[in-house]
Amino acid sequence: MTEQHRTTVWPALQAHDPDLVIRTLVSLGFEETAAYRDESGVVQHAQLDWPEGGGVMLGCHKPDGPFTQQPGTTAAYVVASDVDAVHRRAVDAGLDPSPVVEQDYGSREFRVSDAEGNQWSFGTYAGEPRRS
Repeated sequence: MTEQHRTTVWPALQAHDPDLVIRTLVSLGFEETAAYRDESGVVQHAQLDWPEGGGVMLGCHKPDGPFTQQPGTTAAYVVASDVDAVHRRAVDAGLDPSPVVEQDYGSREFRVSDAEGNQWSFGTYAGEPRRS
């Protein structure tokens, strides 16, 4: 990732069990960059980076917080150059991914849910080129 296109949009989610979501995402290939815990050990904020660019932030569910959302309500599309390898990691982690499919628009992709119900799609479609 070049400095010119550093990550500046971070999907954020909350979880009843952030450690479980972190373990799931790491098993799929995300890298745990940071995890900040309170005195009782509960994850308040974590950053997970996708090796090909981008990432997500997450923490424990804070129903009375100023920026809150219901756990399990996030959906994200993750660009992966080797979708079959990510699919194998999902199967090896005991998840139940959909089969890898070839889309009409040329992408190979599959879907999988984490234990909280968040939907993750992994595919080769990287979006349209940026305009100059």
